[in-house]
Amino acid sequence: MGSLPDAPIVHNIPVESSGGHRKPNHLSLRTSFSSAGYGSVPRVRSDRRRMGSEGKTAPPKVICGDAGYVLEDVPHLVDYLPDLPTYPNPLQNNPAYSVVKQYFVNADDTVAQKIVVHKDSPRGTHFRRAGPRQRVYFESDEVHACIVTCGGLCPGLNTVIREIVCGLYDMYGVRKIIGINGGYRGFYSCNTIDLTPKSVNDIHKRGGTILGTSRGGHDTSKIVDSIEDRGVNQVYIIGGDGTQKGASVIFEEIQRRGLKVAVAGIPKTIDNDIVVIDKSFGFDTAVEEAQRAINAAHVEAESVENGIGVVKLMGRNSGFIAMYATLASRDVDCCLIPESPFHLEGKGGLLAFIERRLKENGHMVIVVAEGAGQELITESMRSMEHQDASGNKLLLDVGLWLSHKIKDHFARNQKMTINLKYIDPTYMIRAVPSNASDNVYCTLLAHSALHGTMAGYTGFTVGPVNGRHAYIPFHRITGKQNNVVITDRMWARLLSSTNQPSFISQKDTEDAKKEDEPPTRLLDKENSHGVGIDFNTSAN
Repeated sequence: MGSLPDAPIVHNIPVESSGGHRKPNHLSLRTSFSSAGYGSVPRVRSDRRRMGSEGKTAPPKVICGDAGYVLEDVPHLVDYLPDLPTYPNPLQNNPAYSVVKQYFVNADDTVAQKIVVHKDSPRGTHFRRAGPRQRVYFESDEVHACIVTCGGLCPGLNTVIREIVCGLYDMYGVRKIIGINGGYRGFYSCNTIDLTPKSVNDIHKRGGTILGTSRGGHDTSKIVDSIEDRGVNQVYIIGGDGTQKGASVIFEEIQRRGLKVAVAGIPKTIDNDIVVIDKSFGFDTAVEEAQRAINAAHVEAESVENGIGVVKLMGRNSGFIAMYATLASRDVDCCLIPESPFHLEGKGGLLAFIERRLKENGHMVIVVAEGAGQELITESMRSMEHQDASGNKLLLDVGLWLSHKIKDHFARNQKMTINLKYIDPTYMIRAVPSNASDNVYCTLLAHSALHGTMAGYTGFTVGPVNGRHAYIPFHRITGKQNNVVITDRMWARLLSSTNQPSFISQKDTEDAKKEDEPPTRLLDKENSHGVGIDFNTSAN
């Protein structure tokens, strides 16, 4: 991206000169970027004294420029530790990168959240581009890094761990790296593991996580006490949206205490339900592995008379795995996801569609996401109020329930005998090693995270936005979940592929279109300086 606009407007962030005298909130964006990225005290920062006296964290860093340009910046160590020294980046002497034409990221590089705009559209929301900077805020010898994995298993966890360790070791000369055992509670209840390139050399070939994982166990005060007592100054937290919320709270407590500790999140969810980023790691592997289950269901179904194969895939609130696995397979006759309601009985219902498809083809395959149809399982409605340690609702087994409903329907009908096979590959998919695509992706995530912490950024998560890796404030990925938009072209492609009905009424479709209709402007007239920004996005 080119140079950023001059004379931006900075909201909610006090601005001081190097001498401590307050300046107006109008400054050169290039100057503030260069300062924050390359070692000087940035011109856009929070007031440490105010934060310390009131026990409050600084507000989000938002910079507005010409033509509707908005930068949602991430925190930096100098926001509350203004006198930190900087050092030349060791990468400039690394022979592996001597041939790279422009390895260091420009101080004013940002990544646009929306890549498709009209010619008269405002420039919109941007995030700081990830990558190595010319100046770093940690000397190699002083770095003591730790890595923790939280939540459920996901293909690629070991790859991320490996690449953080090897990246810190080989690119920045860091020698003190530890792994926290067993998730968040491991900070204060378990031993640690010393991590070296030799100890993690082959772990990417295994599923799971060598560090162990757990849900819950988040005690902010104990965790930060442990970080402080161990002398850790870089924390890498790998987990889903709940884990990233915890990481955000940890960062806020570290900031409140005034510790020189950088906190970086690597977003992990096999369901691909984290907003802003293009996709989460492990998703490609999950879709690929789901093909095995779908293929098995198809073989079983077509080998007998009136065979039905039911496959339940992951997708608590978002049906991306089910949707993409269905599109990739081409053997699926019906895909059911949480975002698209369906009904069983009556005209236009699922059972009538199954009868029709069996008469046409003699067999069929149904893919159902685990979160689909929960409102229909009224027999055990009270179970839906139970939660796991991460606060997620405990879902009922929709695949088993749906299989029983189909069997009961045809048993009552007696006009047609069916042979139904139910396949649940959930834990097989979660536990496999990541495929080639995810291995490359995990490497980029790990490197982007460690480049950011070495450059002094903190309180951020990392991920690709329109194909370019960026640093994203925690609050942007924890506020809502990414869902399949059933009025989008991708869902229409699926319906066309399976030739299934949508199962929803025309009124529901019109209501969904109204809800998903993108705003015509990113900035309204009354709040033209960034206060009324609509950050909603829709999947494409």
